[in-house]
Amino acid sequence: MRRGFITNRLRSGKKSLAMPIEKKIEKIQGNGFTWIDLQNPDRDDVEKLAPNYNFNELNIEDCMTKFELPKLDSYDDHFFVILQFPPLARKIGISKNSQLSIFVGKDFLVTVHQGDLKPLVQLVQTCVLDSDKELKNRLVGESSGDLLHEIIDALVDDLLHTSRKIIANLDEMEDNVFDESKPVARSIALLRREINRLRRISVPLKRFVLEIAKNVKRFSDNSDDELGLYFDDVIDHIDKVIETLEESRETMEIYKDTDFVLSNEKTNKVLAVLTMIFTLAIPSTVIGTFYGMNVNLPGGIGENAMILGPFTTFIVVILASAIPAILMFIYFKKLGWISS
Repeated sequence: MRRGFITNRLRSGKKSLAMPIEKKIEKIQGNGFTWIDLQNPDRDDVEKLAPNYNFNELNIEDCMTKFELPKLDSYDDHFFVILQFPPLARKIGISKNSQLSIFVGKDFLVTVHQGDLKPLVQLVQTCVLDSDKELKNRLVGESSGDLLHEIIDALVDDLLHTSRKIIANLDEMEDNVFDESKPVARSIALLRREINRLRRISVPLKRFVLEIAKNVKRFSDNSDDELGLYFDDVIDHIDKVIETLEESRETMEIYKDTDFVLSNEKTNKVLAVLTMIFTLAIPSTVIGTFYGMNVNLPGGIGENAMILGPFTTFIVVILASAIPAILMFIYFKKLGWISS
């Protein structure tokens, strides 16, 4: 079985096999085992399988809980695991994660999910519709352990694809951070939340995939070393996801600090301009206030007080206002508060 063949095969198709989210129960017969996929099931649907496969009541309760933490319970004849993944092509800022519950035994594999994990839905539909016999044979033609590897591998590949979309968003964010006309504080906050959410998925996922690799070997027809190599490759992809997210988080911290500094600089410039305007307007405000009073002042309203004709008062007010403002402007310029 070539590692990564199934994921690439699904992505190369021109038409998507993903179906709308609805209640579906598919039973697929494999090579010595049965794959039962329950999409958006009721509790009764899972409980009907319990007597046949010896499911634990607590595990049934866990797989029906939509926001259960990842876990792995191992038994003599099977093991139960809960994993979380982000739905493929989700928008930045959407907080919902998708939960996948799996029961794995020698002669069965049961997957329970809400139908929003598109790679898994595509794998199921490929087998149900028998649209690609070669691909179907690679999925269910070996053992339940190999099928479990292919399911996790497809989901991890899409997790890697999602992390690469984060990088694309970072490139766009860099241009926006240095564009003063575009506010980016909200975008930075949403992207930081998305990065942290993916980290909370990826870090536990690595630990549980390692545990799955240890437990699943007893249900595989391949040699331990062969199946172990397949899961090692999955772990390598998860490491790449975690590394990408760590780098992205560091970059986002830089963007956040840069945006904060630039915003403060922009605010300080605005405040400096407003303060300068207010300061230069003080003389005219004071002089205008005095001459607004109905009293005799130099160049006042009396006819005998007019020295320069009927515009004496206006000229006096302009000179008394402009001269202090010009002197202050020259002084501020000398101090470097007003740049050229």
